[in-house]
Amino acid sequence: MAGDVTRVGLIDDDSLVRAGLAMILGADPGIEVVGEGKDGSEAVTLVHRHRPDVLLMDVRMPQMDGIAATKAVVALAEAPKIIMLTTFDMDEYVFQALEAGASGFLLKDTPPQDLARAVHVVAGGEAMLAPTVTKRMLSHFSEANPSSRQDRHPGLDQLTERETEVLGAVGAGLSNAQIGMRLFMSEATVKAHVSKIFSKLDCTNRVQIAIIAHEAGLSDLDVDLPD
Repeated sequence: MAGDVTRVGLIDDDSLVRAGLAMILGADPGIEVVGEGKDGSEAVTLVHRHRPDVLLMDVRMPQMDGIAATKAVVALAEAPKIIMLTTFDMDEYVFQALEAGASGFLLKDTPPQDLARAVHVVAGGEAMLAPTVTKRMLSHFSEANPSSRQDRHPGLDQLTERETEVLGAVGAGLSNAQIGMRLFMSEATVKAHVSKIFSKLDCTNRVQIAIIAHEAGLSDLDVDLPD
């Protein structure tokens, strides 16, 4: 990020949607919309040309969809964080995109203030999924992949006991601040643990490690989250 300004790119085949997103995000002094594209095939070019910190991308587009575009973008060096845009919160394509490396998703009718907040949250390294959405997403993923628990992720054996606790909390949908409250750690310490978990599990975002936690039976999906 340049200073305190988060650079954002928009990929959506609907020009009205792009215009609306640009207007909403542009009203936040901490956000700058640096580029737009009308199809997933333009995502890589946009990233190379404008170097956004966060990319908002539609899931369903006619030429290259958001899933294929997400895979192409996350493979880049210094790839931006990706937020998927969808009309339906249980869209099966969203789950595929999250597994591919997106940092979360937003509904297209998300209130303006929540849209800007989500961009800042993702730019700061956290997933923007609310805990209730995370629970629903993980449950859906498990049902769609009933054999997923048969293969334990090899990186789990590299985690310390504390890192395993943090992994389980991420899997339950807790933010860094909430994990700190639950495990009696500072937020900075939680961030350090999460960073090590990313490295050891070879993941790029919290959604991916939440899926791994759920597959391994480490996440408590019924946890009572602090306010």
